[in-house]
Amino acid sequence: MKQYLDFLRHIKQNGTDKKDRTGIGTRSVFGYQMRFDLKEGFPLLTTKKMFTRGIIRELLWFLRGDTNIKYLVENDVHIWDEWPYQAYLEAQNLSEKYKMYSDEWVDKKKEFIEKIKNDDSFAQKWGDLGPVYGKQWTRWESSGGGFINQIKDAQDEIRKNPDSRRIIVAAWNASDIQYLIKSKTSAPPLCHTLFQFYVVNNKLSCQLYQRSGDAFLGVPFNIASYALLTMMMAQSTGKDVGEFVHTFGDAHIYNNHFTQVDEQLSRNPKKLPLMKINPDKKDVFDFEFEDFELLEYDPYPAIKAPIAV
Repeated sequence: MKQYLDFLRHIKQNGTDKKDRTGIGTRSVFGYQMRFDLKEGFPLLTTKKMFTRGIIRELLWFLRGDTNIKYLVENDVHIWDEWPYQAYLEAQNLSEKYKMYSDEWVDKKKEFIEKIKNDDSFAQKWGDLGPVYGKQWTRWESSGGGFINQIKDAQDEIRKNPDSRRIIVAAWNASDIQYLIKSKTSAPPLCHTLFQFYVVNNKLSCQLYQRSGDAFLGVPFNIASYALLTMMMAQSTGKDVGEFVHTFGDAHIYNNHFTQVDEQLSRNPKKLPLMKINPDKKDVFDFEFEDFELLEYDPYPAIKAPIAV
């Protein structure tokens, strides 16, 4: 996707070098926007192979309202492993013994993941990420003591009142964010702050505001995930697909990702693939993994890079 490669070039050429929470350091810009017409194909990177199964599984995990990595681990998706694992090491006073990304750290992580997968009580204690996306999307705690399913409300509103300017799903829950920060829990404050749906000419579009974006590792995943959610929501509400609009606060390239970024920028984008979804599903909560089929995807090989925790 040319839009994404232009995004990387913009950060690389115009960004400011900054310190960050992880200690790795970044080159950062503030304020950037990309637009993807979903009629032109599914916006999945072709300049490196993407983990499509993980994108689908994670989105379904969010929609389930789940916050524990056990579901992901059971389905061989490990994109959230580092946070609970590192929190576990710190709680056990083992973070100095097992330095991040060392061979010993990797071996200990495998042991940790096996226990998450096979030991329910261990998973319950150490696999939960806290009040992350699944909770905020589907179980936002109201002032009256109940819970709000924002995804359900958005789907209902698109069906009943598509011209509304209030079809918004928020993840930045101020009280829960403070809990995540103060408790030093296993997940950072949520990056995907809010998204809004918009209908015109019977086409459904979605705009995401992302407060913080890891340009190399995270953003390609986010583009595909929210594009897929838009497609699912469009089908479930009887709309055609419109655009996915991706708006950023702090968009950055980590200092240990520049070699990988240069390799990706050396590759020419190929034709976008197609995402086929089961036409029989008419509710966004009814989708299962088998309802999705990626067609005509011919990417360059994957490019590995370490995640910043």
